[in-house]
Parts: sequence; structure tokens; C-alpha cells
Amino acid sequence: MRVRRLKAAIAASVLAVSLSGAALAATSPAAAVSTRTDGSTPTSAISSMWAWGNPIDPAVDARGQGMPQFEPQALASFAAAHRLRTVYLSVPWAADEGPFSAWLTEAVRALHGAGVTTVAALGGDGGWADDPDLAATWTSAALRAAPFDAIQFDVEPWVVSSDSELPAVVAKLQTMYDRAKVAAGSVPIGADLPWWLAAKPQPTGGTAFDALLPHLRSVAIVAFSDHAAGSDGIVAFAKPAATAAAAKRIPFTIGVETDTPEVAGGPGATFGDDSAALLESETAKVRTALSSLRGYGGVTVEHLLSWQDLLAR
Repeated sequence: MRVRRLKAAIAASVLAVSLSGAALAATSPAAAVSTRTDGSTPTSAISSMWAWGNPIDPAVDARGQGMPQFEPQALASFAAAHRLRTVYLSVPWAADEGPFSAWLTEAVRALHGAGVTTVAALGGDGGWADDPDLAATWTSAALRAAPFDAIQFDVEPWVVSSDSELPAVVAKLQTMYDRAKVAAGSVPIGADLPWWLAAKPQPTGGTAFDALLPHLRSVAIVAFSDHAAGSDGIVAFAKPAATAAAAKRIPFTIGVETDTPEVAGGPGATFGDDSAALLESETAKVRTALSSLRGYGGVTVEHLLSWQDLLAR
């Protein structure tokens, strides 16, 4: 997953330079958080996070990663402290087999108890676009494993595709989402989509982003930059996609990165080499710029472990 995100971030950075003619740049930090209108407890623009990992002992199950940060109460405590409303929790293949079901069930319940309203099963592999039955199989197993509120796909076939191949990729993803929707029944399907899909015209009209929206119930718009303003900032990147989602009445969040520059594709693509204060101040600006759009649901942070590292500095 991290390799795919690195390639996607690099591709987005190249496109940003070609569109804006400017190199990525950071802005000066402002106040760390915004304040409620009643002047009470400060509140963050961050409403959700991607959580890649699990606490399962790898000696017990080869899929295990042994990360204590993913123990149910640890997840719940972090979510409550940051008042998160949505958590995308990574789910392995065949999650209903072995020790994962017990952990996932307890994690979902703990997160709900901490005030999280949507716990989504997060997963994806680029190969699922070529074989949508795999996505459907994973979806069915995830929902048997735990009482998830939603399914969230992070499938990024464009990292190995050219622009000329993108329409075919879009068609594959449409099929994959629809196949998963059948498997999910009444559980809604969402996806992570990069901002630049809204700059890619489809042969039949509209953009690649437009073409995928009708197949989803929500979208996390990935707009990796370490500042809100400017032609290479989060707002400029995300706004066309956010406007398209709002027009289709599809709820959306804006995704930002906190991993290392090496993983993210450069220092301009991540807050990982900045500070938690800058993350808060810049995402507050994103909220100011985009919250008037219908369906705006806040900012999603990629990802739990790197965000915790940033907070610990």
C-alpha cells in the first residue's frame, strides 16, 4: 500500500507542476486549531483517519503486524481524544478466518463507544480492478468478520497506467465498485480517489472523477500537499473534485498525508516533516475554503501511526 501511495504521490506532484508551473512550497504556520463559535473547547478540522495495521501477533497469524496502537481500546482512546467521526480500519484478506474477526469486532464496538459514527473496512489491491470478484470476496469476508458501517476501497491501478489507459481503468473500477456493492448489500461503498482524476477528461464527456462518483456513496479526495493555499495547495488540488462530489450529492472528505517525505513523494506532499500545529492550522484553512460545499465531511489524515509520530514531537 505504501509503495502504491508513493507512486501516486509522485504522479500527482508531476501533474501539479505541469498545471501550475510552480514548485511545491510550504506556508507559514498559523494558529494550531480553530475555536468553536461559542468560544469553548477548540475543535479540529480533522474528522477521520486511515488506520493501516493490526495488533495480531505474527507468530499466531502470518497476516499479523503486532502493533499495540491498534488494540481496540488504544484505537478508541485516540479517536475520542481527537473527536473523530470516521475511521477507515484496514482489513486483511479472509478477515473472517483466524484471529482477526474477534479483534475487528471488538475494535468496531470500541470505536463506536468512543463516538465514532462510521467504522469502515479499508482494503484494496491494484489487482482487484482486473478481477472484481476478488473485491467482492474481500467485502463479504470483511462484513462477516465484524459489524462495519461501510466499505472503503483504496485501489489505485493508475500508478501503473498511462493517461491513454485511464478510461479503461475507470471502467474496471466502475465494475469493481458495483460488484462489491452487491456483496455489501445495504452497507455503503466508498473509495479513496486522487484529486487529479477531476482533471482527466473522459472520451464520453466529463472527467474520470465524474465517471466514478455514481458508483459510490462517499469519497475521500486525496489531495496531498503540506499547505492549504496557492496553486499547489490542498484547496486548489481538491476543489474541482469536491465541487463535483457536491453537485452529485456524494459526501466527501479531503485527505492529507503525515508520513515521511520518502513515502509521500517529497516534502511538499506531506506534513510528516512539519508539525502537528501546522497540520491543524492548514486543515482549518481547508475547512474554511470548502465547508460550504454540500456533503463536506472534514479532513481525513493518512495515517494513524505517522500522525501519532507527528503528535509526539
